[in-house]
Amino acid sequence: MAAPPEKPEPGQPAPAPPAAAPKRGRPTIFRQPALFFKRLTRRYIRVALVRWLVLGVVAGLGSGLLAILFYLGLESLGHLLLTHLAGLTLPHPSGESLVLAEPGPYRPWLIPVFTTAVGLVTGLLITRFIPEAMDGATDGTDAMIKAFHKKAGVIRPLVPLLKGVTAIATIASGGSAGQEGPISQLGAGLGSFLAQKLGLTARQRRILLLAGAAGGLGAIFRAPLGGAITAVEVLYSEDFEAEALLPAVVSAVVAYTLFTFFFGTDAILRTPQYVFKSPLELPFYLVLAVVVSLGARFFLRTFFFFKFQVFGRIQARFGLTPSMVLGGLGMGLFGMVYPQFLGGGYGWLELSVNGQLGLGFLAGLFCGKVLATSLTIGSGLSGGMFAPALFLGGAAGGMVGQAGHWLRPDIVTQPGGYTMVGMATFFAGVAHAPIGPLIMVCEITQGYGLLAPLMLCSAVALVLCDDIHLYENQEDNKFTSPAHVADATTNILEAVPVASVFVPGRSTILEEGVTLKALADIIAGTSELVFPVKNDADKLTGILAVQDVRNVLFEASLHDLVLVRDLMRQPVAVNPDMSLYDALMLFIETDLSQLPVVAQDQPDTVLGMLSRQHVFRAYSATLKDLKKEQ
Repeated sequence: MAAPPEKPEPGQPAPAPPAAAPKRGRPTIFRQPALFFKRLTRRYIRVALVRWLVLGVVAGLGSGLLAILFYLGLESLGHLLLTHLAGLTLPHPSGESLVLAEPGPYRPWLIPVFTTAVGLVTGLLITRFIPEAMDGATDGTDAMIKAFHKKAGVIRPLVPLLKGVTAIATIASGGSAGQEGPISQLGAGLGSFLAQKLGLTARQRRILLLAGAAGGLGAIFRAPLGGAITAVEVLYSEDFEAEALLPAVVSAVVAYTLFTFFFGTDAILRTPQYVFKSPLELPFYLVLAVVVSLGARFFLRTFFFFKFQVFGRIQARFGLTPSMVLGGLGMGLFGMVYPQFLGGGYGWLELSVNGQLGLGFLAGLFCGKVLATSLTIGSGLSGGMFAPALFLGGAAGGMVGQAGHWLRPDIVTQPGGYTMVGMATFFAGVAHAPIGPLIMVCEITQGYGLLAPLMLCSAVALVLCDDIHLYENQEDNKFTSPAHVADATTNILEAVPVASVFVPGRSTILEEGVTLKALADIIAGTSELVFPVKNDADKLTGILAVQDVRNVLFEASLHDLVLVRDLMRQPVAVNPDMSLYDALMLFIETDLSQLPVVAQDQPDTVLGMLSRQHVFRAYSATLKDLKKEQ
């Protein structure tokens, strides 16, 4: 038992009551993380940049995991089909030698069996489950671009999953296609799925779609910066999606980190550290830009001929599956005779960068790869165009490097470096994306010594290839994109203040105690349709629209019972410094034909009424002025 409190001695002050014991809360080790996450949640809700930072991390984790699964499936199936069963010994890039084993017995006749079977299965699956996936898109990247511009960022989850699986089968069996298309579509599909589950707006959904695509590209190519910039740049031929850059960079870095945790950080292509030393080489690099641009034109002309004139007619008459079967059979027969054109071909690129391929061999590689890619992707089989574009650009650049070294070995001392420059130049020309592929090539090779010629040749290729396009859904700029239709209106009206169109004047202001009978007389004596309402203290307390009282206005039994305060809405007003775009949004939200204009520093002082006609006239006048300036 506790001892009773001691009584104070006579004349002594009573002792102070004991202090209350402190309340026991949760231990600090649990309380601090809870406070941290509470603050983080509050910042996520209120601060847009923090929200995109968090969403970028989530998209990066998801797209990085998809890239890991895609890469494992591709390497495993490719080794099984081409190395173990067909017995081929194709060169592999140093950074992608995941499965190393002795080849099986040499059976090249299996290659057309594999590719034809893949064409049959792919055609049946796509026709049965995702027929919309083949509607007007060059490859997976083009499908991602189409979803951004024309589908409000919505991708049906089954589309990227099936396209990813069939792309693994296509490339692993020997089809001339790359990983970029399917992995960007997989990442974009993940971003779209997350956005829909989180209930994001169409604009936010598009941004998260790009973040997912950037994560996939950054991981599979081990090029986080190049993947992020390519994802936001490839949408347009003359613009880029700057708003998506932050989540795209975060997603690409997270996905790259996750991917390299399992497969290491080695560059895909092991190359010498080439350095641009002599300005006397610039004329040779200009020749490279011209040659690569001509090669890009030849490739696109050939590819679209096969896609539309050959396989397009077969699809129109017999369906999608026969087209893919014939494309797979043609690719298989061609690859059986010339196995150099099977798969992505990065191993041949590494040999060319290291100067181990001659001029004639490179010319043959270029022509053969054009045909192989046209048969594979032109027929509708799954895969990306990035790897074939790098292959073709590298072959064309290598030819220029070998020829230049033969003519002036004292100036062109590093012919292999021309292969690297040609890779970025080719894709910059056909995709109108000069920055992302340039950086990606530097990251793929981990060599930055040729930045100057890379930039020069990419710029020249942009000019020479201005009228050709690899991606059918690529827009010129934001002003031509359906994704930014609202922005065009916003940009026009945001620069116009209410004060520029509003003319101050008297307006009819109602008191809360006005009866319905008196209100009917007021409405009959004026042409106004909206009335501000004030209380006895002269405070603006509401707004009354004729449309709200039309049903009871002529009910005689209610004339003396119903007051204005019973019919009014919550107050809404604009001020002279507000933009007309904000005023337009208020008109849309309230469905009012007029809005009271109040003083900025005196919100209860009504200066007059702004009508919707004022906004429409201002929009029309501003638009005419802009057209005159152009």
